Amino acid sequence: MSQLKDRLKNDLTTAIKARDTVRTGTLRMVIAAISTEEASGAVQRSLDDDEIIKLLTREAKKRKEAAEAFEKGGRVDQAAAERAENEVISEYLPAQLSDDELARLVTAAIAETGAEGPRAMGQVMKAVGPRVAGRAEGSRVAAEVKRQLA
Repeated sequence: MSQLKDRLKNDLTTAIKARDTVRTGTLRMVIAAISTEEASGAVQRSLDDDEIIKLLTREAKKRKEAAEAFEKGGRVDQAAAERAENEVISEYLPAQLSDDELARLVTAAIAETGAEGPRAMGQVMKAVGPRVAGRAEGSRVAAEVKRQLA
């Protein structure tokens, strides 16, 4: 079993004992999502830490988008609940890259691939993707690549 999955389960036990309802509910949801992902497909498998980080990133993005939608709909209390869940999930994600760090990674990828112009965006995204891996949202990466290639 992956270390991250063990950590999630141990933290769930701690949250239950502490009667922390937000953390308990969020961790249960994350563990259920991991189990669903492991059971999907033709063969049952165990997710490694990288796959779990991708899943956590996806779940955090869902919470962020839901909070924005609730905010626009005037449901401030529900938006706050979504943000609280997002904060819990974010604790298990790698530290996010600063704008400067992201710019340096993109610059290095552009130099490495020899890409020029906006048509080479896919080539640069493919090169920078593994380096960023969960440390920056795809939209941020794409915006930086587009900015540097323009």
